[in-house]
Amino acid sequence: MSWKNSAERWGPVSQLLHWLIVLLVLVLAIVGLTMGELPKTPKYFWVYTLHKSVGIIVLALVLVRIGWRLHAGAPRPVAGTPAWQARMASLTHALLYALLLAMPLSGWLYDSASGLRPFRWFGLVEMPKLSAPNESLSALSNDAHELLFWVLVALVALHAAAALYHHLFQHDATLTRMLPRRRGGPGAG
Repeated sequence: MSWKNSAERWGPVSQLLHWLIVLLVLVLAIVGLTMGELPKTPKYFWVYTLHKSVGIIVLALVLVRIGWRLHAGAPRPVAGTPAWQARMASLTHALLYALLLAMPLSGWLYDSASGLRPFRWFGLVEMPKLSAPNESLSALSNDAHELLFWVLVALVALHAAAALYHHLFQHDATLTRMLPRRRGGPGAG
């Protein structure tokens, strides 16, 4: 078994990174949308620190994913895919990577510029500030973080809808090649 991507499908490293990032972004979205409703108790600050810490993990994983994709390549478009769809898929992937980098960076910049006490990743390591306290930069980066989130939601919905369209209506391997192969099934081994 090869860990790299093949011309036909994503390899296990790419699959693991893809689904791990999906899961962590889903957790971040749920926490991010609900933490504003929490009373300002120690639990709130724990949840807020957890949100920031997981955001840094996503940033690191996206960098690893981009590096792995540069190293391992990407599968060719599924046979019969029109050129415009292949270009749209490439553009969508590039935008997803950009947003997945910009989201945690904008949150980190917001935290830095807000002048809050130092952020300690999972309470262990103090993260460097990206900026000195700056009220206007803090507001701008917070607004950017929120806007980028909703753009990411829309793009992820489009990405998932396209994969489901290919699976349900085109009956091609666009979706299944990002899923692990079943042991003993066709092509396993």
